[in-house]
Amino acid sequence: MATAAEPAPIDAVLLLSFGGPEGPDDVLPFLENVTRGRGIPAERLAEVAENYHLFGGRSPINDQNRELLDALRADFDAHGLGDLPIYWGNRNWHPYLEDTMRTMVADGVRNAVAFVTSAYSSYSGCRQYREDIATAQAAIGADAPQVGKIRAFFNHPGFVEPLIDRVRATLAEVPADLAADVELVFTAHSLPLASATSCDYEAQLRETMRLVLAGLDADYPHDLVWQSRSGPPQVPWLEPDVVAHLDAVAGRGRRAVVIVPVGFVSDHMEVIYDLDTQALARAAEIGLWARRAPTVGCDPAFVAMVRELVEERRATEPLRRALGVLGTRPDVCPLDCCPAPVRPTQQPGRPPGRPS
Repeated sequence: MATAAEPAPIDAVLLLSFGGPEGPDDVLPFLENVTRGRGIPAERLAEVAENYHLFGGRSPINDQNRELLDALRADFDAHGLGDLPIYWGNRNWHPYLEDTMRTMVADGVRNAVAFVTSAYSSYSGCRQYREDIATAQAAIGADAPQVGKIRAFFNHPGFVEPLIDRVRATLAEVPADLAADVELVFTAHSLPLASATSCDYEAQLRETMRLVLAGLDADYPHDLVWQSRSGPPQVPWLEPDVVAHLDAVAGRGRRAVVIVPVGFVSDHMEVIYDLDTQALARAAEIGLWARRAPTVGCDPAFVAMVRELVEERRATEPLRRALGVLGTRPDVCPLDCCPAPVRPTQQPGRPPGRPS
């Protein structure tokens, strides 16, 4: 029997993600969930909702998580972990995390590990998910299972190597007469500077970019730029924005770009709208040949990485793999890690961004 000094063995895995609407009637309630407490006017939410209606009112993220869930279960079965159940819960839409954890309680789960669909350390990509877990546990009460979050995986080979493959394949699409004139544009979700300076988010992104570049066959001009910012215009965020950066690339005489959404693990709304719709349209307007590299999605190496990270948490002497110089993040984050941002009052003229 496990004691207080000897925790119960890990008996389940939780796939934990952001969530997204699955039809037109879901869009506004979903956006209200995402922005609750920020004082954003209803007319601004209605404006953002139109972005979803371009895609039938449905975000791809839930379908992508279903595909990942199926791939994980098949991989676990193939590697002798078929007795370890995998659950799925979201922060902002069905299946909600609390509902999923109640199912886990009914199934007898006592000690799970959570794989979060965010590779980097930041408030919204790490600490807030830990807060979500704590909130759900408090709502359930004493019967709630323990749930530990798996470490950030920005420099794990199972994430970096599929990224390299996708960038290399997209570079192969560049027309021969432009091949010597292509620039790589790595993108990630912007953060307010106040948040960015209190976590390792940007440093980790730059390390992943460096690792991807090192895995390519040639040295390409490149930069890390930002997308999907929201909030009052007077609040400084990480810059430059990807669209403004494309203008600068064209202004330098470059003729081709490959956009690499290094900050994301799947092709959800912030990829298909902010990049495939807005950024690629701007590239066409200014005469830049442009393609967007796919995210890792359900690449077999990425799926295997999740299993490896679960096994890492179960092992007495784990093999903690990481590429590059930053090493691995701790299993248990420090109390002061990635503090919550201080949110200013949303200005009426500024809509929120497009969550997943």
